Amino acid sequence: MTSQGARPSSGEVADPGRRRCMGSAGIALVGGIAAAAPLAALADGPKSTDVLAVEDLMREHGVLRRALLVYARAASLLQHQRAVPLEPLRRTAELFRRFGEDYHEHALEEAHVFPAVVAAGGRAATICRTLAEQHRRGRQITDYVLAVGAGGIGRSAMAPLAGALDGLVRMYQHHTAIEDTVVFPAWKRTLAPARYSELSDQFEALEKRMFGHDGFEDAVGRIGAIEQAFGLADLAALTAPPPPPILR
Repeated sequence: MTSQGARPSSGEVADPGRRRCMGSAGIALVGGIAAAAPLAALADGPKSTDVLAVEDLMREHGVLRRALLVYARAASLLQHQRAVPLEPLRRTAELFRRFGEDYHEHALEEAHVFPAVVAAGGRAATICRTLAEQHRRGRQITDYVLAVGAGGIGRSAMAPLAGALDGLVRMYQHHTAIEDTVVFPAWKRTLAPARYSELSDQFEALEKRMFGHDGFEDAVGRIGAIEQAFGLADLAALTAPPPPPILR
């Protein structure tokens, strides 16, 4: 993603005509003092509703991270021998399978991102091989979650399921962070601007073809409903308490 104010590098896409409509904020210089345009004027400027490929991949990670937070909550309940909402847990696993594994990982990362990065070589190429193996392990754990939850979670199954969920959460916390900070930038550097723009369109078209609508918006709605069931929907309630006083 391009940092604001920075000149596009060889991997960046200028392409202002089709995808990016940047509103210009008037800045008056009076006596050497810059007066910024009012926020209302900025809000009225033209905006683009399209997203380019890396932004799309990263916001999909946001959905998957929210699913991981649900898994972490479920693991905590299970570790304390407490009941877990089975239907929302199943819907989380199905969302992770369909939106995360089938679409984001298989159709985008494994089909487009990883091959280009591996072909370029270097540290990122080695990382991609590990990430692909983690995709396979994630699918195994999703299979397990769906199978265990199908017949109800008995007391003897609580600890093993909690361990599997904890392992998945820990793996994907690192997995998505490395993709966002190492692999996606490396992939973007392999692409000419025109090719990057083309792939951005292809990703969007594939999403609509696989889901029949905006898959991201649908996934956001689904994970929001799941968070309600797990008591994770109120962001303010999750604010950390202040630190304790320092005792001397």
